[in-house]
Amino acid sequence: MFKILFSFFALFFLLGCSPKHPPLPTVKHVDLKRYTGTWYEIARFEHFFEKGCKNVSATYSLKADGDIKVINRCEMIEDDEKKEAEGVAYATDASNSKLKVSFFRPIYGDYWVIDLADDYSHALVGAPNREYLWILSRTKSIDVATKARLLGTITSHGFDSSKLIWTIQE
Repeated sequence: MFKILFSFFALFFLLGCSPKHPPLPTVKHVDLKRYTGTWYEIARFEHFFEKGCKNVSATYSLKADGDIKVINRCEMIEDDEKKEAEGVAYATDASNSKLKVSFFRPIYGDYWVIDLADDYSHALVGAPNREYLWILSRTKSIDVATKARLLGTITSHGFDSSKLIWTIQE
C-alpha cells in the first residue's frame, strides 16, 4: 500500500505544476556520490503519502546505469507499522540539482535541491510548484541556527512555512 501511496505523490508533482510562481532557484551543483546514503526527514509539507508517518528516512544509492535508487521508509505514528517504498530518480541536467523521481513509472515528479550544506549534512528539497517541501538531515535533528536559516530560505523562495509538519524522529 505504501508503494501505491508514493506513486500518487509523483502524479501530484506533475499535475500540480503552476506558472503562478517565479522560477525556483537550485544549488549550483550536487555531487551525487556525496548525496547518497541515508537522510532523515526533519520537516515536510503534509501529503497523503506520508500522512501519519514518523521516523521518516530516505536512502539513496547510485545504480550502475547512473540512475539513483531511492528507498523511503517510515513508521506509522498510530501503530508503529513499518512502511517502505522503492523508487528511482535521475538528474535532468549536469548540475544534478534538478531530479525527477518515480515510485510508479512512468510517472515522475520534480525533486529540486534548493539548499545543501557544504558538508552535505542537511538539504532543502522542493518542487517548483511550491506544493512539496522537505528539510532533510544526515542526523535526526538540526540545530536552531540551521533551522532558522532554512526557514528564511523557505520563505524567500515562496514556500508557505506555516505548512511545515515537523517530523517525529525517535
